[in-house]
Amino acid sequence: METKGGFYITQIKQLQDRIFERLLSENGIEISGGQGRILFILWKKDRLTVSEISRETSLAKNTVSIVVDGMVKKGILERNINPDNRRQTIISLTAYAKSLQVKYESVSQQMNRLFYQGFSEKEQKQFESYLARIVDTLTDAEENRQAH
Repeated sequence: METKGGFYITQIKQLQDRIFERLLSENGIEISGGQGRILFILWKKDRLTVSEISRETSLAKNTVSIVVDGMVKKGILERNINPDNRRQTIISLTAYAKSLQVKYESVSQQMNRLFYQGFSEKEQKQFESYLARIVDTLTDAEENRQAH
C-alpha cells in the first residue's frame, strides 16, 4: 500500500510556513517561522538554555544557536550568564519581544482558523491525536538512535 502521509505533512508545513510568514508580515511582525517557534516557547517560560529551547521546539541545538544569535542582534532576545552556573547561558526575552506576543497570538489564531476550516471539533481533536502519536513515535526513534 502506497502511503502519502509524509508527503502531505511536508506540503502542509511548506504552505503553512509561507502563509503564516505572510500574515505576520501583514501585521507588522518581521520574524521568521523558526524565530516564532523560539519566541512561542519563551513566552510560555522565559529564561531557558539553548538545550531547553532545542528540546521544546524540536530544532537542532546548532540551529537554535544560529537563530538566537540573529535574534540577539535584532534586539529580540538577550543572552546572559546564569549566575547559579557560570558555564550556562540563559536566553531571555527583551521588552520588544514581550510586546510582540499579543499580535503574534492573534496571527496564530487566524492561522488555526484557516488550518481547521471545514473540520468539526471532533475531527480536529482526532486529527491532533494522530499527529501527537506520530510526534511521539518520531521522538522515540530519534532518542533511540542517539542512545546507540
